[in-house]
Amino acid sequence: MITKRQYIEYLISTPANYTCANLAEHLEGVSHDAVSDYLAQAKSTARQLWELVQPLLNDTTEACMIVDDSVQDKRYSKQIELVRRQYSGAEGGLVRGIGVVNLVHTDGTEGGYYPIDYRIYAPQADGKSKNDHFRDMLIAAVSNKGIQAKRVLFDSWYASLSNLKLVIRLGLVFVTTLKSNRLVSLSKEGGYIHLAQIEWSEAQLLSGIIVKLKEMPFKVRLFKIVATNGDIEWVITNGDRPDDTSAHSVQEENEVRWQVEQFHRELKQLTGSEACQCRKARSQRNHIACCYHAWLSLKVSAQRLGKTLYRAQADLLTDYLRAELRNPHITAFTLA
Repeated sequence: MITKRQYIEYLISTPANYTCANLAEHLEGVSHDAVSDYLAQAKSTARQLWELVQPLLNDTTEACMIVDDSVQDKRYSKQIELVRRQYSGAEGGLVRGIGVVNLVHTDGTEGGYYPIDYRIYAPQADGKSKNDHFRDMLIAAVSNKGIQAKRVLFDSWYASLSNLKLVIRLGLVFVTTLKSNRLVSLSKEGGYIHLAQIEWSEAQLLSGIIVKLKEMPFKVRLFKIVATNGDIEWVITNGDRPDDTSAHSVQEENEVRWQVEQFHRELKQLTGSEACQCRKARSQRNHIACCYHAWLSLKVSAQRLGKTLYRAQADLLTDYLRAELRNPHITAFTLA
């Protein structure tokens, strides 16, 4: 038998190979079948992750929730359940993989982010789209988890009318981007135009403009954020604080959204979330769930030690390297 704790500690400790066979080779008294049976039979859930994360949150009305999805790359896998072709922002195109929609809580400080919910994107199993998961997780965060954070950050993929309306109904504030082909109205007389057709004054670039999205019953404030390389990002918010009328403040808040990208990288690079080769959907779900726990374990340890997650994991090999340098198992074959 193998326990959840043992599997999580294996994910934290192994430097590269995350297979069931590798674990069985290095854990005394455990067979490959025992590891694969554990993954096939256990039932780890996002709720279990929430119970561990909840006491760690600095949750206030000034905190934010971030929604984004990530694809666990399985491009070379032909028989793994849950794998489907889907868009990956990291790859900039379609890849075969397992999609995961994440809800991350942040107090806005560096490193102050934690996943509070996630959903596996498997429309063939539950019929739900990524936008369905977006709505389900937000409703659960407010109604069941009692999250106090009032601001929700997400990109244009989730800026649909139904999602924006839900954020309003929940009493939350959204800060999100729009695609350049979105239609807005500056006045009743002017009709709807594309974002790129709007003429901006210097004052409007600093404070934004009030617009109405097509088929949206309320108005929002629109900002045109121009990067140093000339790239344009269209950002909207329904906020009514003084900061919500400042392009600089809204840009800073929108940039907080990139903490979820940092979380995605850490999960993949430090826990082997993409590396499980098991074919069954349940095994993949349990592996991914354990990867979240492994990430959280690294996070807690890194904060206690005042290190990055990468440094905290790399230091696990420090004692081994020192011992090898003192008394190498394999000595140099050399004349000198």
